[in-house]
Amino acid sequence: MSRTTTAARTRTGTPAPGRRTTTALARALPLALLLTACGGSPQADDSAVTVTIGYQSKTINTVTAGTLLRSLGHFERELRALGERDGRTYRVVWQDYATGAPITAQMTAGKIDIGSMGDFPLLLNAARGRQLDRPTKLVSVTGYNLRGALNTIVTAPGSSLTTLEDLRGRKVSTSVGSAADGTLVRALEQKGITVRKLNQQPAVGASALSAGSIDALSQFVAWPGLLAFQGKAKALYDGGELNVPTFHGVTTRVAFAEQHPGVVDAFLRAQRTATAYLRTHPVDASRKVATATGLPAEVVHLYNGPNGIATFDPTIKPRLVAALKQDVPILVAAGLVRDGDVDVDAFVDDSHIRRVYGAGYAKQRATLAPPSRSEIWLGDGTTTFATPAGALRHVAAHRDRVRAAYVPDTTTGTLWFADRSVWLRDGNRRLPFQTRSAADAYRAAHPGARLLTYEQALRP
Repeated sequence: MSRTTTAARTRTGTPAPGRRTTTALARALPLALLLTACGGSPQADDSAVTVTIGYQSKTINTVTAGTLLRSLGHFERELRALGERDGRTYRVVWQDYATGAPITAQMTAGKIDIGSMGDFPLLLNAARGRQLDRPTKLVSVTGYNLRGALNTIVTAPGSSLTTLEDLRGRKVSTSVGSAADGTLVRALEQKGITVRKLNQQPAVGASALSAGSIDALSQFVAWPGLLAFQGKAKALYDGGELNVPTFHGVTTRVAFAEQHPGVVDAFLRAQRTATAYLRTHPVDASRKVATATGLPAEVVHLYNGPNGIATFDPTIKPRLVAALKQDVPILVAAGLVRDGDVDVDAFVDDSHIRRVYGAGYAKQRATLAPPSRSEIWLGDGTTTFATPAGALRHVAAHRDRVRAAYVPDTTTGTLWFADRSVWLRDGNRRLPFQTRSAADAYRAAHPGARLLTYEQALRP
């Protein structure tokens, strides 16, 4: 596991009379004592507060609480304003991880104050906090998909595997306890299939797929889209077929929130501002995240664009809470938590995000994502289309200028790259599917439909 840690110091206001400045403290105190301030540990001077944020830069549907938020500097600005009101100096430390598990480990050790992770890791976060008597709370949501399409099972481009049933007895890589693992477990249970599951970090699993040492990879954003974009994988199973919501959210240590409620509110105000920025400047947001992560901007936009697989909304929606409750028995059956370790109702705390939204909270919480539409990234901007056929015509007319073309799956509505989709012609309609199995299911119900290559789909 690799991790990068950086600190951004935010000086706020003028210290009250009789208090030493941060610079003076740095000279007067040993380095070891200064480091204990990280993560909300006891501090020599309560006018200096260190806030440690754990995030996953490449898990890009958490960007409004991590990568994008950090690049925009909204949290630091909120803390400067808070410091002007309370006379404190705030210092932010950002810690980047590949998955949610190490964030939870650091939180229960008191070394991370606020973290973001997926739905299954959130439940593990709640369980570990309760077991160790260091409770945490879910305080907001970053990105969600009501059908579960944030997680995808992919296989090698030339693989003969086309259905979930084809995985029976095969080697499948995932990160155990992750949201993608949850999708894999659910999908296999529905079909009564057993596989040889390997517990690997996303990057390790991606390399194993390319090397041919595994048969399939079940992972969360942005790995499936990245591998498909690079021509290193094809989608085998769309998590949207489960029709069970999946999401990522923000969790905080209860002890920290009780000691610094204003900091948690400031973080969520900054998250709300970053969410608004992503919605009003989607292409620029995708570019910022791409620059920060090294991911192709076209892949970021597949998930984070206005028609993307993820919908960004900090409010905690009842359907997402209900999905968490459905997840608990799966974690218990897998032996990842014990029965009784997770009380979802006690874990969910929307008091902070309610304060941030004020009277508008109930209305925003009731707002759900509209269906995705086809979208073409051409030059410096994007254009949406009412139908995939309209998008295809546009691509055909501007081939040399198209950066990316996205179309929603005909069955699930999951957005996917047009040139990586499976296409059918049914009468005068050209229909995209994320997976061959979905296209085959459609053909079974519509015998007149026939397969098209992407080049054939582009023709009038």
